[in-house]
Amino acid sequence: MIWGKILGAGFGFMFGGPIGALFGAYIGHTFDRGASQSHFSFGNPQPVQDKFFESLFLVMGHIAKADGHVSPQEIQMAKTIMVQMRLNEERTAKAVDYFNLGKQPEFNLDQTLKSFKQVSHGYRNLLQMFLEIQIAAAFADGGIQNSEKLILENISRVLGFNQLHLNLLINSFQAQQRFHQSGQEVNQQDRLADAYQVLGIESATPDKDCKKAYRKLMSQHHPDKLVAKGLPEEMMTVAKEKSQEIQAAWEVIRKERGLR
Repeated sequence: MIWGKILGAGFGFMFGGPIGALFGAYIGHTFDRGASQSHFSFGNPQPVQDKFFESLFLVMGHIAKADGHVSPQEIQMAKTIMVQMRLNEERTAKAVDYFNLGKQPEFNLDQTLKSFKQVSHGYRNLLQMFLEIQIAAAFADGGIQNSEKLILENISRVLGFNQLHLNLLINSFQAQQRFHQSGQEVNQQDRLADAYQVLGIESATPDKDCKKAYRKLMSQHHPDKLVAKGLPEEMMTVAKEKSQEIQAAWEVIRKERGLR
């Protein structure tokens, strides 16, 4: 958006000459940034929620069929998400229909992703949540096949994430799996290493940057914020569980470093 800068500069020049124009342009730029970041904040999230729901299960079905067949684990992953979302009978039937459509040879992945991104106004945290769920779907059968990795790379590219960011999310997911399953039964140093990876930081990261990374992740996965931007309300439980995993990893790091 540029209208804030243009109007700000115009009014600034009228009342303060060239210096006023510069100041007005700066104020207008600030307005443009705020308007851009808050775009859709006050709109109706229902169209985005519907598109998220549809695209989620379409793409999940496409990933499940990536290696030529759909495993029982992949079907169970889809069912688990449906249970977590507490879908009623009608919504469950829709989710199953979308999942099956995504498995069809004629399914157009790029078109589905571009439509979802457009309807969601490119809200990055929402797109990232979508990508994170698809990563979980790809790992449903215990590992990730090359065909599934290629699809994830395509999803990431179309949604606007680079390869480095995708790899970071994949590594974080694997660390979350180990961290969630290990409890206190593993070596504390291994658990600590997984906690750092969940937050996407190194063990040598300064305290203030550790806190910053933790707060950023918590903000990105804040259930209420995501729902307001278009996350289906049924998926709030999924977002809450993600936040709890981040919180648990932070607690391990915080205690190790003696942070408050």
